[in-house]
Amino acid sequence: MVSPGLPPGAVPKLERPGPLRDRVYEALLELITTRALRPGQHLVESELAGQLGVSRQPVREALQRLNTEGWVDLRPAQGAFVHEPTEEEADQLLTVRTLLAAEAARLAAANTDAPGIKALEELCAEGERAVAADDMDGAVAMNARFHAKVMELAGNAVLAGLAAQVDRRVRWYCTPAARQRGRQSWTEHRELIAAISDRDERRATALMREHTEHTRTSYHARQGA
Repeated sequence: MVSPGLPPGAVPKLERPGPLRDRVYEALLELITTRALRPGQHLVESELAGQLGVSRQPVREALQRLNTEGWVDLRPAQGAFVHEPTEEEADQLLTVRTLLAAEAARLAAANTDAPGIKALEELCAEGERAVAADDMDGAVAMNARFHAKVMELAGNAVLAGLAAQVDRRVRWYCTPAARQRGRQSWTEHRELIAAISDRDERRATALMREHTEHTRTSYHARQGA
């Protein structure tokens, strides 16, 4: 049987995104993730275009994409605003992160070799130095790199891909809680490294689950303060 196909004009022309709109999107997403653009902040196309040195068109396209992905809210007759995450959104996200991170820790304990352990130790040391220097932005960035390395050592590309999507949003939600967690977070990282080094899959899983649950608790405590 021959398919009748789609009505004429129903299939839109597909255009490959240009590099400029991609760069504008990534720049705005980084500004949102790091909270340089704060939740609830009004995003004015002309101002953003001027700051980024581009025309308004790629900014408009980037804002539309960010709206689709839940980073920005487009309000009729008002404009674009950085999304303000709700308690429920954060809780659901952190639940998913716990599941992914715990499995990654288990796989890392099963697969990691000496160079992998050394890489984790170096990242942990950098994070500890950032905390000691009261560099919370640096500590948050190193925390993201540490967890990304655990995902890499797990050796599961699908798991790593899912985690990358989740972790950027986690970083956005949890940056304000970084100061509250402080040095304790890195103490927990040290314990996790030891479990992975010992190839203790059960302990690595439990430690990572506890670690991510502590992050959830700190987030909610800060929101309720």
